[in-house]
Amino acid sequence: MTSKQRAYLKGLAMDMNAILQIGKSGLTPDVTKSVDEALEARELIKIHVLKNCLDDGTEIAPVLAERTHAQVVQVIGKMIVLYRPAKQENKRKIILP
Repeated sequence: MTSKQRAYLKGLAMDMNAILQIGKSGLTPDVTKSVDEALEARELIKIHVLKNCLDDGTEIAPVLAERTHAQVVQVIGKMIVLYRPAKQENKRKIILP
């Protein structure tokens, strides 16, 4: 992903609300499955890591991206933004520059 594409995705993510939360149980298989399903439906998602989670967002983001075959767009504090294009090209909602 180029820096121009990353900047474009960051701009799209600014107006989004977090759709998933990671709590004190951390990165469980259920959380990974939920992230995978959300990425398939939306392509670009924002995840909030709650204060009671023992892991930091910078630690969780690369692991989550690897498990879901997504790309980390950005991590700011406790917010993670992930992107994965839809598997079928005709269902893609986001066209990267």
